[in-house]
Amino acid sequence: MKALSIKNLHKSYPNVKAVDGVSFDVEEGDFFGFLGPNGAGKTTTLNCVIGLAKFSKGEIEVFGKDNKKDFRDARSLIGIAPQEYNFDPYLNIEDVLVYQAGYYGIPKGKIMPRVKLLLKQFKLDGKKEVDFRKLSGGMKRRLTLARALVHKPKLLILDEPTAGVDVELRLEIHKYLAEINKQGVTILLTSHYIDEIEKLCNKTCIVNDGKIIANDLTKNLVDDLDTGHTEILTDKKSKIKKIDCVEFKGNKIIVWNKGKDKLDDVFEHLSKQKIKVLDVKSVKDSLQDIFLRLTKK
Repeated sequence: MKALSIKNLHKSYPNVKAVDGVSFDVEEGDFFGFLGPNGAGKTTTLNCVIGLAKFSKGEIEVFGKDNKKDFRDARSLIGIAPQEYNFDPYLNIEDVLVYQAGYYGIPKGKIMPRVKLLLKQFKLDGKKEVDFRKLSGGMKRRLTLARALVHKPKLLILDEPTAGVDVELRLEIHKYLAEINKQGVTILLTSHYIDEIEKLCNKTCIVNDGKIIANDLTKNLVDDLDTGHTEILTDKKSKIKKIDCVEFKGNKIIVWNKGKDKLDDVFEHLSKQKIKVLDVKSVKDSLQDIFLRLTKK
């Protein structure tokens, strides 16, 4: 089943077309990465999904619920962890979670076991009576995630969930997100840490200038768009006839991935010339390399 389906989405502001015909599906159980440079349209797209922005054209469904016609049901299935902190400054940590549950019609008496569990899971139980202004940046980030999960959403939308946190907490968040994804929570993640997307997400969609420019399994994107190469280091400069997709730079030979089938020819020529191979190294593009190449102006 599709957890999120977006079809031909358009959203314009005065003199700006922020989203221009965006279409993609997030299947139930996916860990879906949504990438794009600043101003690409990804935040506007997400705002349309969660109801913070009205779109001029297109369709959005959340687990089959129309984002406009069945907006209450659709939004009750979504948990949102925004990048910016937007807590009520007069509430302590425990009350932040209790009040959030109240927005979904869950009374305090029923939600307290869930609140206590989340506070413990995110290591906030010792701070439950402290207001959020006195928390460290890392604790505020944990509280943002706990609040997004308090009503047990089926789709969790995360906007830069590890921005500004230390390495240890970043890894803890990665581990927790991977666990709840295995338990069945569908996750849509935006992040400027592209290695985070590559590590966690089974699918990745890249948007630029309001349009989708790549959308596939993360592994497929890296494999299919990889322009990596094999480097062969020799003991002296080689004298080999020109071979397609092969470059000679002194005692270094570069065989581009498009010419991988030429590797045997290269080694055969080296052998005939009695040139020793000192080292062979495979250089592969990361998702970040591919992202930068696709989105450059």
